[in-house]
Amino acid sequence: MKKINVAIVGLGFGAEFIPIYQRHPAANMYAICQRTQAKLDAVGDEFGVEKRYTSYDDLLADPEVDAVHINSPIPNHAEQTLKALRAGKHVACTVPMATSVEDCAEIVKVCRETGLKYMMMETVVYAREFLFVKELYEKGELGKVQFLKASHQQDMEGWPDYWPGLPPMHYATHCVGPVAGLLKLEAEYVSCFGSGTISEDLVKIHNSPFAVESAHIKFRDSDLSAYVYRSLFDTARQYRESFEVYGSKKSFEWPLIEGEHPVIHTAKKPEPEIPERVETPDYAHLLPEEIQSFTGRGVYDAGDKAHLSFVQGGGHGGSHPHLVHEFVSALVEDRDPFPNAAQSANWTSVGILAHESAMRGGEIIQVPDF
Repeated sequence: MKKINVAIVGLGFGAEFIPIYQRHPAANMYAICQRTQAKLDAVGDEFGVEKRYTSYDDLLADPEVDAVHINSPIPNHAEQTLKALRAGKHVACTVPMATSVEDCAEIVKVCRETGLKYMMMETVVYAREFLFVKELYEKGELGKVQFLKASHQQDMEGWPDYWPGLPPMHYATHCVGPVAGLLKLEAEYVSCFGSGTISEDLVKIHNSPFAVESAHIKFRDSDLSAYVYRSLFDTARQYRESFEVYGSKKSFEWPLIEGEHPVIHTAKKPEPEIPERVETPDYAHLLPEEIQSFTGRGVYDAGDKAHLSFVQGGGHGGSHPHLVHEFVSALVEDRDPFPNAAQSANWTSVGILAHESAMRGGEIIQVPDF
């Protein structure tokens, strides 16, 4: 079997994935791309990657590249994705897919025209907590799912570049992904309210005043809705990516404090016995043996080189090797990865349109049918 030649673009957070691809039995960690030559060579030397590019266009011109994994800054995601697809490369891209609904639609369109695969690398839907709830659902232990809820709260003070003043819902896939992904639901429309106000110097950057944005999502062809909320600045909260699901038989609630165990509530028990703290198991057994160890540790762990998003996110729930395995397997098996282009566009657009709704006082806004 020919291995998939993968090129990683962006070597901050992106460097976390290099040794996972190197050890995946169906992947060849073929090339890396970084604008700064010194950083490119430092990472290339550390991990033994010989093929190196400072030019993204030169990388895409290399006929040996089968797929690119994009880890560049958010404003570059759509442009680089479209360039890669039009150059005949499959694409995995860190979240979010794009910063406009129009770009989301264009990516879906180009995927359909070319037959190439796209996967948004949403960590939460491969985190051990999500996989645990998914297993409960598939075994029927939750009963009928009645409601879904998620949050992503993070202190972005001091983050560089485009982060200051970013509208909370413009980076909402960590909370939209799990509520849509568990039952493979498609958001139909959204209503969102803004609350509070961030400092004036942050407001003027994106003309976005709100400290918190909270949204209700209605799903297409379903009796279900979900509630999601986000904050980035001037709101006291430990980092939290939470996901909760309420079923007729059992419900799952995320812990309030990092390091505590989540809670399962079971119906028909005496009131004091309804809640029970549980430890979510690791799901490394779902992976090839060569990359199983990466569910329990990062490439850099908590050292000086660890990327801030990985440190704040508590290691992203062991999701990184699952993401790599899903993307590579989809290419080998010639199937759509999860989430595919249409699903990624739906999840990303919910956040973009939720912010529009908040700026319009909670107006209901339809999500395009991708």
